[in-house]
Amino acid sequence: MADPAPPRRPTGRDVARLAGVSQATVSLVFSGPEAGHRVSGATRERVREAARTLGYRPQAAGRQLRLGRSGMVMLAVPNLLGPFFGRVHSGVHEEAGRRGLAVVVSSGWDSATLADAAVAGRFDGLLICSPDDSQLGDLPTATPAVLLDADPARNPGRPTVELDVAGGMADAVRHLAALGHRRIGHLRATLSAHTFRTRQAGFEAAAAGLDVVEVGVRLNEGVPAAREAARSLLARPDRPAAVICDDDVVASGLYQAAADLGLRIPADVSVIGIDNIPVAGLLAPPLTTVDLPGEELGRTGVTALAALLAGEPAAPVPPLPTRLVLRASTRPAD
Repeated sequence: MADPAPPRRPTGRDVARLAGVSQATVSLVFSGPEAGHRVSGATRERVREAARTLGYRPQAAGRQLRLGRSGMVMLAVPNLLGPFFGRVHSGVHEEAGRRGLAVVVSSGWDSATLADAAVAGRFDGLLICSPDDSQLGDLPTATPAVLLDADPARNPGRPTVELDVAGGMADAVRHLAALGHRRIGHLRATLSAHTFRTRQAGFEAAAAGLDVVEVGVRLNEGVPAAREAARSLLARPDRPAAVICDDDVVASGLYQAAADLGLRIPADVSVIGIDNIPVAGLLAPPLTTVDLPGEELGRTGVTALAALLAGEPAAPVPPLPTRLVLRASTRPAD
């Protein structure tokens, strides 16, 4: 008996029939964001659902030849293991998939790496998250790129999506002040990235009139460096009874330092972090922190990049709002 013929691979015509649209509409949906935007959102989703049902995969190589595009974008983050950047990647991956784009993640990049990626033609565009100013110097101006969590004033002409980090920091300071704390510690990141400059500016503005004790933290050295810096702050004879940390990893180091010194949170020291990464809710007690919407940052960045690829002018995006998540790590001052 002859072997059965292999199942026929579904075609765009099959997808069109199931979705109730023309084959031309199917081609538009899978031709990249600039063409796909010519189809309504509801129709795009119906076509994609039909494709998933049938197991249809568009011919990527043929599409690249027709459009001169790869269908891939690069997301560059400072540290792939950073929990916040995992949230950003999740949002980028979700929105890129909805638009028929694939995402490649690069970590530990420098200006030369970005320039090579820009001119090699492997990527249709770049999403660059939390860059230092020096990392953008070699990037060709013609490269479609969107900056996430970056300083728009230092990168004129580049679409930029910011977070309202200063507002979140101000909320944290005001919360402690409302609890009666007048002496506040600050474990401050020593990195030069825009996000940490903004946190510092927001802290200084909100803490004006309070008694402040600051200690620098080398964030790129992880929890051990944060624990060391926190010990130096908490071991002071005049230690503050409330501390704001520049991110939740630093706050984790402070929890360890407090345990080393026999201090209880929040009975002896109230603690607030920034980021709202998953570990914040797992600490004992759970950490009060400023939620930075990394997923929304990633989704908004992809939307802006898709507009660039479609030849549309970049619309300004207002800073994405943050919010203070109240948990059990703070208490009223004595």
